[in-house]
Amino acid sequence: MKAIEISSLDLSIVAGLMLLFSGFTFWQQLHIERSLLIGAARAWIQLWIIGILLKILFHHVSVTWILLFVLAMFLVAIHEVHARQHHQLVTKWRYAMSAGSLFLTAFSLVMFTLWALIHPPLWYQPQYLLPLLGMVLANTMTGVSLSMDSFMGSLVSQEAMILQRLALGQSAKEAVSDLRREAVRRALIPSINAMATAGIVSLPGMMTGQIIAGSSPTLAVKYQILILFLITISTGLGILLALHWLFRYLFDERERLRLERIKNYK
Repeated sequence: MKAIEISSLDLSIVAGLMLLFSGFTFWQQLHIERSLLIGAARAWIQLWIIGILLKILFHHVSVTWILLFVLAMFLVAIHEVHARQHHQLVTKWRYAMSAGSLFLTAFSLVMFTLWALIHPPLWYQPQYLLPLLGMVLANTMTGVSLSMDSFMGSLVSQEAMILQRLALGQSAKEAVSDLRREAVRRALIPSINAMATAGIVSLPGMMTGQIIAGSSPTLAVKYQILILFLITISTGLGILLALHWLFRYLFDERERLRLERIKNYK
């Protein structure tokens, strides 16, 4: 069955509802209307641009242009990992931490899935590579960002307790082990909730899109299970890698806490 078209008028009506909601938040003095409007405008513009680019890539498959597109996705994701963190590292190596954690998890898992499980005609087939990588990368990016921000925030707020533990003879890993566990738990909550409620509370995005496009519900379910598991594995591994490198940076070789390596930590 062919998917039902959505007209420009339909989108305009939804955009109008977004404006009304932004106005409601302004009336309630929530001070988020600016973020809502900017986010909505960015989503509208970016998705239209991406739609045009993907249409071109799908009709003129070129490994060079596809890899450049993938590179652009990674560069934006690396920037976004740190863009809204309350605490920032002094060093520019923070970008290397996020780049390594994203590449070694999201990209590697997606490539393994394409080569070993899905078997598209070309390993860089954009219809498979870009949507899968986009979903996995976006969720891994969010998890890494949340975990790093949570861990650094806990180090700053509980500095005295950590120093006491170190003074009592605990190793650096022992002194921050509960903070690390809490950072991992918080960052993985969205992925765990998505798996726990899939099919009961919600029909996830990939599955919904395939069903609306006319795919078999059974095939859509298989793809959704695949992507949910990939997202959770990639997010979890990305979090652990990022926190490991962050720990190594914020404790020196003598296991001293170096919070001066965080901007404006006082």
